[in-house]
Amino acid sequence: MKRIRVIPTLTMEERRLVKTLKFGKRTYVGDPINTVKLFNDKEVDEILLLDIGKDRGPKGPDIEYLRELTSECFVPLGYGGGIRTLDHAKAVFAAGVEKVSLNTALFDTEKLVGEIAQVYGSQAVLASIDVRLGGFLLGRDHVLTDAGQRKVKSDPVEVAKRAVELGAGEILITAVDRDGTMEGYDTALIRRISEAVSVPVIANGGASSISDLLLAVRDGGASAVAAGAFFVFKGPHRAVLVNYPRQEALRSQLFEPASTL
Repeated sequence: MKRIRVIPTLTMEERRLVKTLKFGKRTYVGDPINTVKLFNDKEVDEILLLDIGKDRGPKGPDIEYLRELTSECFVPLGYGGGIRTLDHAKAVFAAGVEKVSLNTALFDTEKLVGEIAQVYGSQAVLASIDVRLGGFLLGRDHVLTDAGQRKVKSDPVEVAKRAVELGAGEILITAVDRDGTMEGYDTALIRRISEAVSVPVIANGGASSISDLLLAVRDGGASAVAAGAFFVFKGPHRAVLVNYPRQEALRSQLFEPASTL
């Protein structure tokens, strides 16, 4: 098995890191800059920072704070939140970010995907797709935007395919009902997306162990794995503790052929 990227996904609100549970309850977990410094020391592959605070409207992302954060981040950093225009994206890249994550813009200003890709390349555009699965009572699946507050589409596969057509070079797929639960990834959902698009798919939502990371790749077909709670909580009582698997553990359990496990 080739080396798989293992990505901490950090959610920020008003310059504070919080961890959501199914996109609802938010638990304070620390200062973003201090947390990034800790992840530097743990040699993470990259970090994805998503600002889920109140939309800043025409002002766009909090660039001043983003500059402070990137000055302390020594690994590749992706950022999402409030990017509505090409100028917003340009400011984010100028602040030191390597990749932008688009969620609401996929629907409200979809041409933005191609505009950013044309200037910075498709590898710099991550389409973030949040999915709440349907069921006997809920009906069809729904893609959500605005930090999970708005339903926009019923078919996540079609959303992913459209994002790639527009110019996205990567897909982040988050199962909303697994978010923060540490109950394992929804590998069936991941598989549906990974089989439908030609770009890398990052699995997100539900990881609790390296075994979960492996299943997302082996059973879900993910190209990379992301997690939030797994990297900021520890133990049965979910004590706040920034952590990341040792590189030796990742190499032995995740980056070698499954037959050797």
